Amino acid sequence: MTTLIIGGSGFLGTELIQQAATAGHTTAATYAAKPGSTPQAKWHSLDLTEANHLDEVMAEVRPRLIINTSSSKEDWAVTAQGPIRIAMAAARYGSRFIHVSSDAVFSGAQVHYDESSLPDPLTPYGAAKAAAETGVLTVYPEATVARTSLIIGHGRSVHERIVRELAAGHDGALYTDDIRCPVHVKDLAAALLELAESDAAGIQHLAGTDAVSRHELGTLIARRDGLDASRLRAGLRAHSTLPGGLDVRLDSRATQAKLRTTLRGARQFCAEPA
Repeated sequence: MTTLIIGGSGFLGTELIQQAATAGHTTAATYAAKPGSTPQAKWHSLDLTEANHLDEVMAEVRPRLIINTSSSKEDWAVTAQGPIRIAMAAARYGSRFIHVSSDAVFSGAQVHYDESSLPDPLTPYGAAKAAAETGVLTVYPEATVARTSLIIGHGRSVHERIVRELAAGHDGALYTDDIRCPVHVKDLAAALLELAESDAAGIQHLAGTDAVSRHELGTLIARRDGLDASRLRAGLRAHSTLPGGLDVRLDSRATQAKLRTTLRGARQFCAEPA
């Protein structure tokens, strides 16, 4: 299978390339600024705001599978419109398409969100992600939109880096009222590739089984990595100016029932070596 990873130089993209190559896929990947260091992929520069760039990549690669991991925060042209362009191209080429979305599409008002829950974002980033979901499934109903949460693993995620900095004495705090369902990057990549082999379309949830606060997650990571967890200051996000939902828990049970891959919770995967 020829697989194209959009945003392959990122954290999740790197893991996807490695797992796809191991599975025997002929793998290509795109980058916005500079190619990744993963040698298993053929690299292509891609500006998602330029339709002709995507057409050129598609014509050269002709992928059977496309997984889009790209995002540029609240940049509407990339985060909202870019995935719709990819979905249209995938439909033209008859490619399987999986778009990775985020729990940022939810406000936290309901706390628990399954695949049938309707987006109600509070931030520009969440709004862009929600718009991408709607657009992708409108132009290509056979596509899959996979929502996920905080991605952890191998010590290379932004969340793990923050924990190391705080444990080293940097200023800052981890919030006890900011709750998510973190997922390990290895599990997430494996689940995405498994979904690609199925005919599952529409919204799927790929998050871990444990709902933990940022502070609890930081403590789990610190203990795993042999850091002094007592140096991680606790705070309340409700007292900050940061926008977005506080308690957002993705219920992934319906999607998990379709998978062989186990989406471990943070308390389990942080009990294992990074």
